Amino acid sequence: MFTAGTAVQNFAVITPELMARSMALAGRSAAEIAAESPGFVHSLRLVGIVFIAGNALGVLAFWRRWSWLFWAALAVNLGQAAGVVAGMVPPTVLRASIDLHGPAGVLPSLVTDGGAVLLSLILLGFLLKYRTPWAQLRDG
Repeated sequence: MFTAGTAVQNFAVITPELMARSMALAGRSAAEIAAESPGFVHSLRLVGIVFIAGNALGVLAFWRRWSWLFWAALAVNLGQAAGVVAGMVPPTVLRASIDLHGPAGVLPSLVTDGGAVLLSLILLGFLLKYRTPWAQLRDG
């Protein structure tokens, strides 16, 4: 679900039009928008591709309980959660998404970023409780 949601966000929602609208809402001039928007779209899509790959890697958790995979999944989800929690997604981007796509424009971000918050809390909770990745009980 996170992989698909991130892909939709990355390639359907993040567009040059979205970036231009967001920058206009932030008070940027037409010249600044024309000069900076393509670079922002490119950079955001590169970051999105990293999150898509990280989320796809997390699917391995259904079959493997490797420690490194736990830490990778936690890092990816903490990074994605930062969009909502740390305010890395400016309100103007969310407003522009709603303006251009309606309420559905923020749905992929809310699902992936909000879901990443929940999954991060779950992973951290089990790590604290069991003191080992993937909540594996140790033979004692």
